[in-house]
Order: sequence, then C-alpha cells, then structure tokens
Amino acid sequence: MPRELAEPDERGTLTIGHAVVRKVAQHAAGQVPGTAHDGKKGAKAKVGGLDNDVDLALDLALRYPGAVRAVVGDVRRKVTEEVELITGYHVRTLAVTVSALLPEVAPRVR
Repeated sequence: MPRELAEPDERGTLTIGHAVVRKVAQHAAGQVPGTAHDGKKGAKAKVGGLDNDVDLALDLALRYPGAVRAVVGDVRRKVTEEVELITGYHVRTLAVTVSALLPEVAPRVR
C-alpha cells in the first residue's frame, strides 16, 4: 500500500547549487547553432543571485562568418528557457560576451 505524501510545505526544501545552474547554462549555450568551441572548451558561465532569481554571465565564441546579434539572441532564449525549465529558477539577468569569432576549420584528412 503506497504511503501518502506529506503536504508540500512539510516535505522539506530543494536547493540547486550555482555549479549546477552554471553547467545547465553552458550546455544550453553550446547547443545553439553558430556557437563555437574555443579549443576544447565551450561557453563559460558565471552565476550569481539569491533564492530563486539568478544572474548569469556567459562568455562564448561564435562561428565566423555569422550574424552575431541573431546568434546571441538565440543563445539568450535557449539558456533562459533551459535554466528555467530544468532548475525552476528565474533568470533575472543574462549578460553575454562574445570573446572570439572562429572560422570553420576544414578537416586535415580527406
């Protein structure tokens, strides 16, 4: 026989660490077409904020040539959507810095 759950207010709390929010943001940014990996690393994120409101700062590289504003807009939408969906936190601010434009690299071996 299944046990009945306590009322939501009596069940306890859930806290999602900033490290988890950072990983979600970095992964989401890397999924956007037009973003690039600078070496082996993709986007870098910093997370701040209190309670259920988070402030994000992303540093990422984009493919060249490309529409920088359009790709950054897509990154903002995707990161905000994923962080809010997965963590339940509200993204209060999202600052994006494009630190590099990387050309498409052709493979050396054909």
